[in-house]
Amino acid sequence: MKDTLAVLIRTISSGCMSEDDILRVADEAAQAYADPEAFLAANPDINYDASFPIPLGEWVVVGSLPETVLFQADSYEELFEQIVASFGASVNFVLKPRQLARTEAKKALNRIQVQLSSLYPEKGGYVLVDFSEPLDDALQAVLVYACDLPEALALAVEAGIFAAPSLRDD
Repeated sequence: MKDTLAVLIRTISSGCMSEDDILRVADEAAQAYADPEAFLAANPDINYDASFPIPLGEWVVVGSLPETVLFQADSYEELFEQIVASFGASVNFVLKPRQLARTEAKKALNRIQVQLSSLYPEKGGYVLVDFSEPLDDALQAVLVYACDLPEALALAVEAGIFAAPSLRDD
């Protein structure tokens, strides 16, 4: 499980996490999946209880991802603001977050995906991927290079973590 989680985290972090951090999170999450009671006993500062809709191991993964990797918001405008901020001033976005303010969800999501697809063409652009079960926000997503999408989705299935492209035909 640790190896699967490490590759998944490496794939969804797109270079935003150090290898040491990736391995630490994967190790902690694997321990939490294997023996939740022992993990909680060894980590009394962990704020998790059985009422959460995701397993402790998944909660460790999600809670350990930095803001530059996991985006959480209640609107697409907020979500895109976080994505833009994660890239820094050196990356120029044609789409501005405020342009999404009064746009219906499907159109906003389409506009975001078109913008993300144009970044890093050598990797096929980015795909916005819904990741895990949002706990406090309506939207929770990561960015995955388009060329890595099939692997990321397969690894998420293997780890038991929900992941799917945010823009779907349903």
